[in-house]
Amino acid sequence: MTAGAGAPDAPVLVTIEEIRAAARVLAGVALHTALVPFGAPERRQWLKAESLQPIGAFKLRGAYHAAAVLSPEERGRGLITYSSGNHAQGVARAARLFGVPAVIVMPSDAPALKKARVQADGAEVVVVGTASDERKRVAEQLAAERGLSMIPPFDDRRIVAGQGTCGLEIAEDLPDVSAVLVPVGGGGLASGVAAAIRALAPDAMVIGVEPELAADARASIEAGHVVRWEAEQVSRTIADGTRTQAIGRLNFAHLSTQLDRIITVSEAEIAAAVRLAAEEARLVVEPSGALPVAAMRFHAREAGLDPAKGPIVGVVSGGNVDPERYREYLAAPVPPEA
Repeated sequence: MTAGAGAPDAPVLVTIEEIRAAARVLAGVALHTALVPFGAPERRQWLKAESLQPIGAFKLRGAYHAAAVLSPEERGRGLITYSSGNHAQGVARAARLFGVPAVIVMPSDAPALKKARVQADGAEVVVVGTASDERKRVAEQLAAERGLSMIPPFDDRRIVAGQGTCGLEIAEDLPDVSAVLVPVGGGGLASGVAAAIRALAPDAMVIGVEPELAADARASIEAGHVVRWEAEQVSRTIADGTRTQAIGRLNFAHLSTQLDRIITVSEAEIAAAVRLAAEEARLVVEPSGALPVAAMRFHAREAGLDPAKGPIVGVVSGGNVDPERYREYLAAPVPPEA
């Protein structure tokens, strides 16, 4: 197995064998989601519609897998996590499926729709401030006090293996894929997808996409170590799923060795991408899930996308968006293509 980032103490990267094992665990729970055509046929672009998962986002993959591999005693004590929304829903749904309690620590700026869906699955919600460090600290305190089992949102190999099943499906459905674009928040999805694509479609590019206003992962890759942004900085983006202040240590090991590059996109481009996904792919997409769409449409040259080399896939990570905000995005102006 390969260690990431070249450092002697770097985490061991998640393997394709771990991802395949996670896929067996997730059979019948997470959907093998569709690849939906996007844009003109000659572009050869597809959207991996994780927005169609039972909870409306890819996070069910990692959350359920992490819960499933706990011992019955660990799982029976109850689950806890900290999340701005989609991972919160994943853990709440996993707990409901296993018949165990769940506590979710969420920030005060989490979308109301996501909070409501977490509560609808029976989880207890604890609201804290906007800093990801704070919600992690509170969750760890509650876990210790109540004996709950922690399901981290991204810096955990069980999570990365679960999210990697998304990349496994892409490689199975499009063996000649030439590029895969994936959103980067904490880095769990991008790490898992990159691990799967590197193993199964080694000639394909893997490109991370972040908002310009929350580009801590790109800063980390450029610096050669994890860079932390302040909560006030990352909270500016409409892509709420990417408001983590720093990627995880395991995630940095994956992204620094398995991504070809990270593209950043503007807020105007993100809003326009939500609209384009609806108009050209008939998909309801939240801003975080629209990041690859924005990169495919407005940064194709920068990303090095070439349909002559093979199909191009953008992973639409989720579709949980408040209706009022969604109506605004559907009216967003569409910038010219680069």
